[in-house]
Amino acid sequence: MCKPLEKLLSGLVLLSALTLSLPAQAAEDLSAHWNGVWNAEGTLFTIGVEVTDKVMKVTKIETMGFEWSNSDGEVEGNIVRVTVEYAGVTGVVQAELIDATTAIAFAASCTPEYMVVCALAKDRQAVFKKTATSP
Repeated sequence: MCKPLEKLLSGLVLLSALTLSLPAQAAEDLSAHWNGVWNAEGTLFTIGVEVTDKVMKVTKIETMGFEWSNSDGEVEGNIVRVTVEYAGVTGVVQAELIDATTAIAFAASCTPEYMVVCALAKDRQAVFKKTATSP
């Protein structure tokens, strides 16, 4: 084997060994970034979010005419789950902070499943962008 190739392979083996010997790093905890005003990208739909002691309170700012209600959310680091009632269905919306200003939300559950709202929400997600740091 030629010397440059040997050096490259040795370096790759050493790098692999070092990487494997490092403890696994947990995902960055972004939970402090939940608080603020969030807008569903591409819409006027906007909510205010305040988290205290891992409990999320959601305030309606611009609902685009949708009448819905929700319970307080349960925050676990970068993930929050909020029960929402809308148009005869009950669902759990789960959102995950991707970074300090971006969250992805989807319907983790929706019942009764035969309702049109549940069918339309299935396998869909919404991107939320933080527009302000306080509601």
